[in-house]
Amino acid sequence: MGTAFKTLLVYFCVANLVVNAFEPVSTTIAIGATAFLGRTIYNYFHESCDPKWVQFNATGLRADLESQLFGQHLASRIILKAVTGFMNNNNPKKPLVLSLHGWTGTGKNFVSQLIANNIYREGMDSRFVHVFTSELHFPHAVQVETYKSQLQHWIRGNVTACAHSMFVFDEMDKMHPGLIDSIKPFLDYYDKLDGVSYRKAIFIFLSNAGGEIITHTTLDFWKSGKDREELELKDVEIPLSLSVFNNKNSGLWHTCLIDKNLVDFFVPFLPLEYRHVVQCAMAEMKARGLSPDPDMAYKVASEFIYFPKADRVFSSKGCKTIKSMLDYYI
Repeated sequence: MGTAFKTLLVYFCVANLVVNAFEPVSTTIAIGATAFLGRTIYNYFHESCDPKWVQFNATGLRADLESQLFGQHLASRIILKAVTGFMNNNNPKKPLVLSLHGWTGTGKNFVSQLIANNIYREGMDSRFVHVFTSELHFPHAVQVETYKSQLQHWIRGNVTACAHSMFVFDEMDKMHPGLIDSIKPFLDYYDKLDGVSYRKAIFIFLSNAGGEIITHTTLDFWKSGKDREELELKDVEIPLSLSVFNNKNSGLWHTCLIDKNLVDFFVPFLPLEYRHVVQCAMAEMKARGLSPDPDMAYKVASEFIYFPKADRVFSSKGCKTIKSMLDYYI
């Protein structure tokens, strides 16, 4: 039994003795003390929206991005700056809204996990982190009005419970435009909506939209003989936003998020190179408690398809595929 728990238990027992020993007026005070200690013990074991459970670790996020996210110098830089600036601001003017774009497996979901792990003690398992997937949670277009009402109530209720709630929307490009616009008020510069402030909440949109233009831009950069790390946000941001919001097959095209400047950062995730796939394999072995084996990492990385075909530079898959592939080799 932990020391902290023993201390709480002793206080709780003493408070109960006090209740039985004092006069009625004093007893009322003692009961209040007992109730307070009861809440303290409850909060010790059950997640609550206080600094014990919700506290930002900027150093941890920086270390995780540097050691676990491979080939994404732009995303790492933007995410660290955006989240750190937001979480260190006690009075933000609006919620933090991040729109993460790129091919499947390049690290968008993984970055969401790293952010959650460095804000919430329970990480992605925190009851203050909410993940929505378009085709799973909102599969039927004919029910969009019902979905809109349910989603708005869900966001309102959870932000009321904890101002620093985080909402992750996966497959954002597949979401019905009416559903996207239904959350727009929560992202805007409002002090309060119906008595609730959303300014400390975090909204993260994950999308494959723009993946093609990001890949072409990265490929052109490589063909020009420049180092990948020389690629800057300005080289990608404008073509990315145009690609995403001019794509008539995307739900994002029909929304007004871009017109209202409600997205704070468009975060591009670049296609991985062979060396990054090797790094992913080594990191996954380490995560499984195994000694990293370079030969096995190279063997796994060689199973991927790369392009351009003659040069085998960029992988068509991402780190997510590594986990399942390693199962065949270990």
